[in-house]
Amino acid sequence: MTTTESNQHSKPSKRTSIIRLSVQSEQAIVDARQRTRQIAKALGFDNQDQVRLATAVSELARNAFQYARSGTVEFEFDLESRPQTLVTIVTDRGNGIRDLKSILDGTYVSTTGMGVGLLGAKKLTDRFEIESSEAGTRVVLLKDLNTVTPVSMPDLATLGERLHRERPSNALHEVQQQNTDLVLALRELEAKQNDLSLLNQELAETNRGVVALYAELDEKASSLQKANEVKTSFLSNMTHEFRTPLTSIISLTRLLIEKIDGDLTSEQEKQVHYIRKSAEGLLELVGDLLDLAKVEAGRITLNVDDIEVNDILATLRGVFRPILAPDSKVELSVELLPESFVMHSDEGKIAQILRNLISNALKFTEAGAVTVTASMSDTDSVVFCVRDSGIGIEASDLERIFEDFSQVESKLQRKLRGTGLGLPLSRKLARLIGGDLWVESESGKGSSFFVKIPRFYKGENEGQLLNAVAPSAPQSPTAPAQGTHVPTLLLIDDDETSRYVLKNLLRSQLSAKVVETGSPIEGLKLALDVKPDLIFLDLSMPEQTGFDLIRLLKSNEATAEIPVCINTAKILTPDETDFLQQLSVGILSKERSNVDRSNSELKKALQDADVFVKQNRGQA
Repeated sequence: MTTTESNQHSKPSKRTSIIRLSVQSEQAIVDARQRTRQIAKALGFDNQDQVRLATAVSELARNAFQYARSGTVEFEFDLESRPQTLVTIVTDRGNGIRDLKSILDGTYVSTTGMGVGLLGAKKLTDRFEIESSEAGTRVVLLKDLNTVTPVSMPDLATLGERLHRERPSNALHEVQQQNTDLVLALRELEAKQNDLSLLNQELAETNRGVVALYAELDEKASSLQKANEVKTSFLSNMTHEFRTPLTSIISLTRLLIEKIDGDLTSEQEKQVHYIRKSAEGLLELVGDLLDLAKVEAGRITLNVDDIEVNDILATLRGVFRPILAPDSKVELSVELLPESFVMHSDEGKIAQILRNLISNALKFTEAGAVTVTASMSDTDSVVFCVRDSGIGIEASDLERIFEDFSQVESKLQRKLRGTGLGLPLSRKLARLIGGDLWVESESGKGSSFFVKIPRFYKGENEGQLLNAVAPSAPQSPTAPAQGTHVPTLLLIDDDETSRYVLKNLLRSQLSAKVVETGSPIEGLKLALDVKPDLIFLDLSMPEQTGFDLIRLLKSNEATAEIPVCINTAKILTPDETDFLQQLSVGILSKERSNVDRSNSELKKALQDADVFVKQNRGQA
């Protein structure tokens, strides 16, 4: 049975014979080593390759003599291969090699050392081929020539003639040559060890520099983190402080526009509208800043529930169409899906993102169309697209528009100054709910903004969607019948403007006696003395917070049964909302831009406190 192993079988080609040696003695092994080195040197191999090839051939010749008692070594040269190749063939007529595969794999263990030379020869050449059977063994070593000048046929003829004329040196000379080769190898190894030592020193110095750099980067990262936390805290605190006066301004302008205290002249009404518009713009900026600060601080909470995509689109259409003037040159088109499609995500965040995109599209489109569509990109995502035919965006500015406070200069931008927060906030909100926001645009040819949202949100801070009170039309105040009880309402709020706005709102709902104070401590005292039918309580007050005061009211037997309604500009966390809902009859927002909703929420709070029942209950 024949066993064959090879590194890589060479393609058959025309080879030219150089010399053939017979191996029938120990001296013949020495001759084979010398001839190999002579041939390798003549062909242009470097000293290291000469030694490697000579060692491989001598080991194979020794195996042939030791295990088969004789053999041959043939040297051939392949002129046509690329690169040109020296081919050495060692053959014998022994009994073959057992365990050939394990020998070449390096797993064979022999007490006599058998197989070491064969494995060594394989490692010392470029390619290695072997065939072994009971009729003998044939080993082929191939070594590629990498010189610039190729070897020609006359070169090989000259080499063959010279080798036939020269007689090999004796064994002593070969030993001396091997010693010389060994000394050169040791020197080369020592030089490489010195180079390696220098390299290790350089690496050690580099590592120390890298460690120092990492330490500096960590320090700077920590410093930046602290600065970011300070910035976020500042934005959060300041926006809370801004919201109260702004909501008061908006509420007061609403009272004036509704002419609750009398008619306004046309000029006064125009001025009030300007004031309201400016306050609403500033309140929108404050809201964006607060949302941005909360997103960056990781403190924003999502209200996730099942939502219908067409409901979102229909709401957006209802919000924006009344804004467009009758003579507007821009057409807004909101295309509904042909069939129902439900998502599980934060409807408020999706609507906020789309409102920002539609507002921008309308702002930067002087004439043409703004189209809003939704589509399913796959089974797990919904892609909303807001496409406009406006001024477009230069390619170099496509990413810059998503940087905080960044604005692209244009003729429209100079007329319509914004905050530069809408798009950055929209992208951060999209990524917060697991999606992304990107834009495709060309200057002068319009823009297309895409929002990809996962159909099913699976985040860690998924909250519960708070049940909103359905808006209802405001009703005229109910005049108390003769002999009925007049409810007493206690207002505890340090902001006088907020108390004034709330009193006027209450006048639109019922006739009541209103007692007010700006001090939480005095408010607690009035609650004990007056025993009001309902307490309206602000949360952010200097002496004592509304959270602390409502705890005191509910822990005192004399005031525990008095209903409390929260009236605040503070953005509540889910935990704060849960706490207040357990202790109050309602939570009102001082931001009353939606008149119908504001009136309905106030009315519901009065109903839950039984104020209307008490008003119509006969006196005892």
